[in-house]
Amino acid sequence: MAGISSESLTTALAQLEAKLPFASLQLAKDLFGILGTVDSSAGLRRALTDPSRSGDEKSALVKQLVGGKVSADAAEIAGGLASSRWASARDIGDALETLAATVVIAVAENKSAVSASGITGLEELENDLFAFNQAVASSHEVQRALSEPQASPAAKIALAEKLVPGSSEEAKVLISQAVTQPRGVKPSKLVESFAKLAAKRQQRWIATVSVTRPLTETQASRLQAGLDALYGRELKVNVNVDPALIGGIRVQVGDEVLDASVVARLSELRRQLAG
Repeated sequence: MAGISSESLTTALAQLEAKLPFASLQLAKDLFGILGTVDSSAGLRRALTDPSRSGDEKSALVKQLVGGKVSADAAEIAGGLASSRWASARDIGDALETLAATVVIAVAENKSAVSASGITGLEELENDLFAFNQAVASSHEVQRALSEPQASPAAKIALAEKLVPGSSEEAKVLISQAVTQPRGVKPSKLVESFAKLAAKRQQRWIATVSVTRPLTETQASRLQAGLDALYGRELKVNVNVDPALIGGIRVQVGDEVLDASVVARLSELRRQLAG
């Protein structure tokens, strides 16, 4: 996904963030259900991505289709996607899939957010997804069974759950989606993409700090407290010593970088002088 579709997805993910602390698996299931409706009709996909229609018109169409069948939040999210611009008819389905998976991943994250670190729930989810793919990769018979077009969704789900007994409810939702609605790819490939989303979400709980010299215990404690307060959650802080920074500090949490190093200041000064 690129161009205008990528921008629309980025906006949708940012808007979804406000709902994630209170999200439930039912919201994810509703979004996956809407995805199934969208995928089942090429005409609907074209209508929802038709640039000649207004965003309000397309949003109203989605809400008319799913109203009363899904939660108000799910209808709102889907309506927001419909009102956005998409480069191709498939892209809106890909975006729905990403948002639904993100909700599932956030539910796993929230399970352990009250404990020392949100990493725990995410690691459990990642481990379950990895275990599923390992089990599938080790058996050609399983691969054929999961790809068998005549097999019922219930049969595929039952087989998938046997492969990873004791898996979390979040993993079950994502794996079930992958084996019943792989959308043109192998189920294991879709599970792999879900695992990548979980890994990216996990990075929100890890602060990578680069400094020019080792921190004292007091400095490390102050840094931990400051970062926890700044991000509103208890982070795992990894400190790297990098003399090349010359001075200052560089912090990366997920995609966000806070660079107060001397090297960064010198680079900015050079840009200003060159301009």
